[in-house]
Formats: sequence, structure tokens, C-alpha cells
Amino acid sequence: MFVDYQDLNQKVLKELYPYKKYLNLIKNNIHPLYLNKDYPKTNGLKVFSCFACGGGSTMGYKLAGYDVIGDLEIDKRMNKIYLANHNPKYNFVMDIRDFNNIPNSELPKELFELDILDGSPPCTTFSRAGLREKTWGKKKKFREGQKEQTLDDLSFVFIDTAKKLQPKFVVMENVEGLTKGNAWGYVQKIYKHFNDIGYKVKHWLLKGEQMGVPQKRHRVFFIATRLDEVDLEKLDMSFIYNPIEFGIIKSQDGGRPIESQGLNEMLKYAKKGDRNLENACFKLRGRCSFFNYCFIYDDQVAPTMTAHCNNIRWDNKSFLSKHDIICMSTFPQDYNFLTDNIDGISYVCGMSVPPLMIKRIAERLKPYLMKEK
Repeated sequence: MFVDYQDLNQKVLKELYPYKKYLNLIKNNIHPLYLNKDYPKTNGLKVFSCFACGGGSTMGYKLAGYDVIGDLEIDKRMNKIYLANHNPKYNFVMDIRDFNNIPNSELPKELFELDILDGSPPCTTFSRAGLREKTWGKKKKFREGQKEQTLDDLSFVFIDTAKKLQPKFVVMENVEGLTKGNAWGYVQKIYKHFNDIGYKVKHWLLKGEQMGVPQKRHRVFFIATRLDEVDLEKLDMSFIYNPIEFGIIKSQDGGRPIESQGLNEMLKYAKKGDRNLENACFKLRGRCSFFNYCFIYDDQVAPTMTAHCNNIRWDNKSFLSKHDIICMSTFPQDYNFLTDNIDGISYVCGMSVPPLMIKRIAERLKPYLMKEK
């Protein structure tokens, strides 16, 4: 798994990486590439992960020494991937609404002794790249085939889970778009819902590139607690890790060739500095489109890794390789995706919270929780 540099042999690292790469990684005090190591010894703090997906959050907590005792995931296919990598003590494959309806007496006692309840409610309805308001209140069915469900109310359903289990802390993640425009009303409702169940809450917009993640992953994190002695206004969630440029972590043997004749023709009209293919599309076809095909430059932090990865490496005009996707997402190199299909790998990584983001947050919460032990 990804480990801190102080745990690694500095001489070996200098031999493995060019001097510039070594210096940049040292400045960030992280190792996002090849060397794997077991998770640290558990500190006894217990976490339960909802909307677990591929386990990005789970890996982050484990890297901080937490014990992730269980998970909840609605998607059976995604759950198989989670089981293959994390082997949880308690595994629930169901709609979170159904979980909330399980009588407390039928749930494991440990779930009522949690230090952190973690959750990343599906966020496509709030994404600024999506339809936003047009989807609010409507049911959606993901490509994996699980049952239809409304998504914009899942944050409140998750808070009901917190009411049920009464963890010491709740960590809830969502997209940056949740705080923009008309969606701000949801933020106000989230605060009220937490307050109504007896929790104090505060939210932060955190940026992956400031946390040692080699991509511009911007996410809103709500942290709530029922502990009277915790002052959330004094909780430090500022991070100043140096940005990691794509050239530092990219695979040296290139990415996947672009086989589409149309895309290759469009690339002839792209100029260095273009954010995406939108300008090239306009020059070639007279209309603006393909704005989701973002360019990645070696001397810049890569843009957000999405579930449907259309990012293009500028250096050789190729799509990302498996190595690129895994490193950008701070997933471990030995993660078992149960497939070698690039689309499947990018979907898991794009839908998951980068483990390093959660590790940073978990480390900031640890001192408050260890006092309780």
C-alpha cells in the first residue's frame, strides 16, 4: 500500500527514480508509485463505510491505522471487488434505506461502537458536469443494474444511519458542485438534519492536489460529531503538500492508443495549452463539444479522474494507461480490480475517493478519538 517516505529506504528510492522525481516526492512525504507495504498496525479505532464502492475510503482509513470493520454497498458487482480487496468482518449488500430499517437488535453490537461512520452518497445529481436540478427528486439506475433510487436525498438517508448507529464522528463526502448555485439549499438542510439528531457539523472544500494526490480532485467533506469536547471550528483541515505533476507519476511506456479516426483528426487542430478538445472540435466541426476530453500535461497536475476516463496525454496523444489511472487515484499497485479492462479500472477509481485524501482527514481526527480510548 502507499506509505510515508520515512518508512522507506532513501538510498533505494534515489536509485529507482530520477533526481527531480525523487525530490518532488520527498517534498510531499508520500510514495504514490510502486513500492507496497502492509497497512500499519491497527490503533483500535473502528470505522464502518457506507456507499463503499471499491474501497477508496477504506484504504485511506487503513493507511491511518484504523480498523474498517464493515461496509455497505448496493452494487453487487462493486461489492465483489470490495470483498476481494478488503475482506470486511461485516458486509451488507443492500440499499441504505433497507439497512436503516433493520431492527437494531439484529445488527452486530460493534456497529453501535463506531469511532467513525464514513459515507460518500452518490453525487452525480450535484455534479456541475451533469444535469443537476433536472435530476433532483428523480430515480436513477447505475450501469451495473441495481434497483432504481433517488440520489439527491441519500445524504439525508445517510444522516439517518448516523442517528441509528450513533458513531462518535461522521465523515460524509460529496462533489464540489453541492455547494454551488441552487444546490446550496441542500447544504443548509444537511446542517439542520445533523443538528436535529444531536450532532455538530462543519464542512470543508478540500483539494486533492494540496493533499498529495496527483490530480485536481476537489471534494466537499462534512465532518460531524456528537462529542461535546470537540470544537469543529478549531479542527485543522488545511493541507499544504506540494503539487505532484503528471510527469512524475506517468508510465514511461506511454498510454493507450486512440483508435478513433475522428478523435485523431480532431487532435490535429489542438494546440498546446488547450484545456480540452472543445476548441479543436469547433475548428474542425464548427460546434463546441468534446469538453470532457481533457488534456494532461507533464508539467501540470492532472485534471479530475472521472469514472468515464477520457483524459488525453499531451505528450504522445494517447489515453491514460492502467498505471496512470492507478497512480493518479493513489490506489495501491496490487489492487485487484477483478478485470484488466481499462474502462472497468477507471470506473472503480473514478467512483472512489482517493485513499490519500481520506488518510489525511483520518490522521487529523485521530488525536480526538484516541483521547476516548
